[in-house]
Amino acid sequence: MKFALIGCGRIGSMHADNIAANPRATLVSVYDVFGERATGVAARHSCKIAGSVEEILSDDAVEAVLIASPTDTHADLLEAAAKAGKAVFCEKPIDLDLDRVNQCAAAIAACEVPIQIGFNRRFDPGHRAARQALEAGKIGELHQVIITSRDPEIPPRAYLETAGGLFRDMTIHDFDLARFMLGEEPEEVFAIAAPLGDPELGAALDEIDTAMIILRTASGKMCHINNSRSAVYGYDQRVELLGDSGMVISGNRRPHEARLYTATQAETAQPYFRFFIERYREAYIAELEAFIDAVEQGVPCEVGFEDGRRALMLAEAAYRSLQSGAMVKVEEAGP
Repeated sequence: MKFALIGCGRIGSMHADNIAANPRATLVSVYDVFGERATGVAARHSCKIAGSVEEILSDDAVEAVLIASPTDTHADLLEAAAKAGKAVFCEKPIDLDLDRVNQCAAAIAACEVPIQIGFNRRFDPGHRAARQALEAGKIGELHQVIITSRDPEIPPRAYLETAGGLFRDMTIHDFDLARFMLGEEPEEVFAIAAPLGDPELGAALDEIDTAMIILRTASGKMCHINNSRSAVYGYDQRVELLGDSGMVISGNRRPHEARLYTATQAETAQPYFRFFIERYREAYIAELEAFIDAVEQGVPCEVGFEDGRRALMLAEAAYRSLQSGAMVKVEEAGP
């Protein structure tokens, strides 16, 4: 499959590497408003540098567009690529504003092209194995999902100023993972949060860095998400599923699993990975494979546009709960 990449920053560069390494994919062209980024990626993978988005969308050689540009460009680019008849892989979130996402949905409703949103954590081997254990009946009827998602350090202020807030930027991955594990839509959300990691930054940006969120489905299944942007020990990513006849856990990842035992310490191990691209390396590769499969087989993408919209609805409901101090109906966040 022939790809064009829009956005050659940190995440775009990683996607370029994965496309180039996949024997079923070819990176045809790249574009970035910062030309030096595109130059570096193109040189590494011997592909063309497009002069504009329009050049990419009018190129008959391009079958799929991978959008890894800043969030505020996602919806516009997704619309344009879909209308141009290209299969679309768009990084999360679709947009920070739910109204804009709904407008985008209406604009592309008649476009019969595959669209995948970059919720890569569904494709993590451990998380996926946990879901498969649940589906195989190994833990019985699901009662609770517990998601721990913590970053090793608070991002720079410049990043936080445009990220859209903790729930739309970071927790949105966990909202999608919760839906994936629960197997049904959460109907109610309760959230508490505070700027515990950096109170001064919180005051300056009205931002939070520490949160706990409860989701509840119509059948009574529960999910607890806990977030922190300042877990000093590393990138902490765990999922626990509790059923009426057992439990399954998808745990953290380290560079290796050797443990040291001496007279002064026991079970000393490597620290967790400190970067999301390292922690979810296999997941990023697997989501690309899943996208190619869907396009080639003419079937819907596993993580489609509506999944992106539903995750943002949960984020909006969480913010409403945070403001009101009460449990909020997800439907109140929008249609």
